[in-house]
Amino acid sequence: MEKFDIAIIGAGPGGYVAAIHAAKSGKKVALVERDKVGGACYNVGCIPSKILLEHSKLIQEIQRGNDWGIETPTVNVNFPRLMKRKDTIIDELLTNIEGYILSNQITFYREEAAVSNDLTVTVGSEIFTATDIILATGSKPFVPPFKGIETSSYYTTDTFFDMKVLPKQLTIIGGGVIAVEMAFSLAPLGTKVTMLNHSEDILQTEEPDARPLIREKMKKLGIELVTDFQFEHFNGNEIHTSKGIYTYENLLFATGRRPNTEIAQQLDLAFDGRLIAVNEHLETSHPHIYAIGDLVGGYQLAHSASAEGIHVVEHILGNKPALIDQTSIPRCVYTHPEIATFGLLEEQINEPYTVTQMPLHTNPKALMEGNTVGFIKLIATEKEGRILGACVVADGATEMLNAILATKNAGGTAHTLANMIFPHPTVSEHIGDAAKAIFNKAIHH
Repeated sequence: MEKFDIAIIGAGPGGYVAAIHAAKSGKKVALVERDKVGGACYNVGCIPSKILLEHSKLIQEIQRGNDWGIETPTVNVNFPRLMKRKDTIIDELLTNIEGYILSNQITFYREEAAVSNDLTVTVGSEIFTATDIILATGSKPFVPPFKGIETSSYYTTDTFFDMKVLPKQLTIIGGGVIAVEMAFSLAPLGTKVTMLNHSEDILQTEEPDARPLIREKMKKLGIELVTDFQFEHFNGNEIHTSKGIYTYENLLFATGRRPNTEIAQQLDLAFDGRLIAVNEHLETSHPHIYAIGDLVGGYQLAHSASAEGIHVVEHILGNKPALIDQTSIPRCVYTHPEIATFGLLEEQINEPYTVTQMPLHTNPKALMEGNTVGFIKLIATEKEGRILGACVVADGATEMLNAILATKNAGGTAHTLANMIFPHPTVSEHIGDAAKAIFNKAIHH
């Protein structure tokens, strides 16, 4: 029976990254995946959704060009070609991942895995053992058990990206990041989008000051947003709510995901609610079995899962890695404008702090580009200027945030940012001004 140092179940962003990191660290590694490499992120999540959002962003840029005087009388959307482009990009990315796996001499199994308490792994007719096992089995879409839901046909994010025809109408249930991004991806292409979110507001895990800007942009895109109601029941293509009846041609549930915990249940691992209980190094209640990504607490984000996978490998290697700092994990919403955040929100801070918020409409580059909706928000401690959190709402915010996050992670402060020399004209130079504003020395404020 073959023995591996580390066996990893699941080849999503957590699993395949952990496998490659372990292999590059000299470990003999087995990686098991029952479906496609890349997990939900590459196949039915981060990557396909962002590709669609790029398409819709380009439509909006063409429309902005018309406003400036670069006139394009008609824009024809060939949706099958757009979806083919999406498939081509994903195929290339998955091919790259498989190449990385094979080039690092990782033994790759493409079947369902069963794991025994003695650290034996069964994959089809193959049986092997491992000194340590990492569970990285990801999650699946959650559809609430609404009354009458069985009479309705609907998409989840696992099936939504298989569409070949641009829908004339789409109703989205949900108000989180996935729901909002899907609305932004199709509305500019010509789909009439209705979003039904029973909560009082959208994006409730994100920066409160960003939400009104996104709601206003949704309104401009013709997205109908219905909030603060109760679902009553479903009847075919009718959704009965406390605010009335909503009919749909196409329905998407974007109501979160639930972890794939079948292996953990078979192993009788301890749970924390729906999630697998782990210690600070992501070890489960069974010694030498770890869990990462959507299986455990923290942010359900691809880059978080990758960081956890690397952390576990470093712990197994005995390198005593620093604990993952949840306040240093960036959170991104790829709307137009984008929202990028890390650290604490104001309501979470329990020490004296100073907050500054610089609107983009005074930034020269933002004015040139016609992307003036947004701001840069910085939160720092009063005395030391230690960075507690930041939020950038702008076109390209998900790239801009890294300057602030890198400063924080390197031990820098708001003073560091205020003293940096940013190139002019750039939107990112507003970061320096936002930092100066912490000390009442902003130039353009």
